[in-house]
Amino acid sequence: MPAVGRLLTSRAYWLTLALFSGSMLAVALYYQYALGEEPCQACIQVRLWVAGLLTLGLLMACLPPKAPVFAAANLLAAVFAVGLAERSWFLYQLENGKGDGSCEFQLGMPDWFAVDRWFPSLFEVRNLCSFTPEMLFGLSMAEGLLLAATGLIVGILGSLIATFTARALPPGGMSAEP
Repeated sequence: MPAVGRLLTSRAYWLTLALFSGSMLAVALYYQYALGEEPCQACIQVRLWVAGLLTLGLLMACLPPKAPVFAAANLLAAVFAVGLAERSWFLYQLENGKGDGSCEFQLGMPDWFAVDRWFPSLFEVRNLCSFTPEMLFGLSMAEGLLLAATGLIVGILGSLIATFTARALPPGGMSAEP
């Protein structure tokens, strides 16, 4: 178990989180640009949560491995993963006719965070919410996002636990000093 603890408190963990998040964005862009599946408001909100995870993963991979910083970053990553899970659940509910909401044809962000105008190729809403496309193994994109969000939450919680028990790691592990 110490090897898993070292992995979950290392730069490799953050690089893996960034790689996974980048892959999720790449799949979304493939579906948009190669397959013609235009994103809705909820899809773009999912992309924002994933972009947050990507940015955090890259930033943390560059910072020195200190327990307090990793703990705070893992808490922020957990917020991003829960936001991703909530938006994914919203999409799943909508596509199964169980949701009591809808989406708009605009992102609805304030002017100081107008990512849809700054990066329209990545964050511009181009469709209304409806069914998400089918992916591997017959899963809809909403179902795939729910699975990914669940995996991220479990991994992030594991890293958070490992961060708080990092003092028990062998020499060469993460430093607990600020």
